[in-house]
Amino acid sequence: MQHRMEQDQAERADDDGRYLALLGDRVRGARARRGMTRKILSTESGVSERYLAQLESGRGNVSIILLRQIASAMHLPLSELVQDGPDRPVEMALILEQLAELNSDDLADLHRYLRQRYTPEAMENGRIALIGLRGAGKSTLGRALAERLDLPFVQLNRQIEEEAGMGLDEIFDLLGRTAYRRLERQCLEQVIEAYPRAVLETGGGLVTEPGTYERLLSSCYTIWLQASPEEHMARVAAQGDQRPMAGNREAMKDLHRILDGRESLYRKADTTLDTTARALDACLDELVKMVPNRDKNNP
Repeated sequence: MQHRMEQDQAERADDDGRYLALLGDRVRGARARRGMTRKILSTESGVSERYLAQLESGRGNVSIILLRQIASAMHLPLSELVQDGPDRPVEMALILEQLAELNSDDLADLHRYLRQRYTPEAMENGRIALIGLRGAGKSTLGRALAERLDLPFVQLNRQIEEEAGMGLDEIFDLLGRTAYRRLERQCLEQVIEAYPRAVLETGGGLVTEPGTYERLLSSCYTIWLQASPEEHMARVAAQGDQRPMAGNREAMKDLHRILDGRESLYRKADTTLDTTARALDACLDELVKMVPNRDKNNP
């Protein structure tokens, strides 16, 4: 366990160094494209030349406020400097400018069109992914749906525990949330590779990771199992887990905030099933009807 923690810390340090080098290259390249000397950038940004030199060499752990001043002096969005990974193509920058003019409804329509246009396999394959918070019925309905369709039932969190060799609580306590999200993406890829046909239960927070969520949307037919906050809480408590309520008078308010914050993400699913105050059999019958190509899934 100690070795795993040390290895994870070393990987984080290497990743931090790589990111600072990338950031320095990006600032130096942006400055060069604008024909700005380091002295000019220093004058217009209010950041010393020495600090800029450290930053461009990959040795400056710059604060977000100073980096914002540097980006503003070069008339760049801050996001263009701080993004991880390689620079975006010119076409991407132009598309983002256009997208900034669209309202939320237009953006949702465009996202739906792009998924249908460029990832039609999500509708054609035999993977069905259930998303939603704990207590929505993902485990119970997922297992029943898999049995009805004669498909494997895969719980992504169990895959993560097997990969890590420890329980979820230990992963969060010892390795941290970032490591968990990395394992989540890794295990999702493994599931996609291993199961061309399956019912997949996902963790409630997967939708908050854009890359992982987009991968799920493009490779599975997704169904949001929805329930009222009160039903979520009651079902979790009925399972014998009192943690959501223990020592937290604000638990219900917190749950409302989580659901409100994630609703727009959950609604990206292909369809929605509200399980509030409904019997298992009725939910299962409706769920089966929602599955595309169910005759193919259940030959």
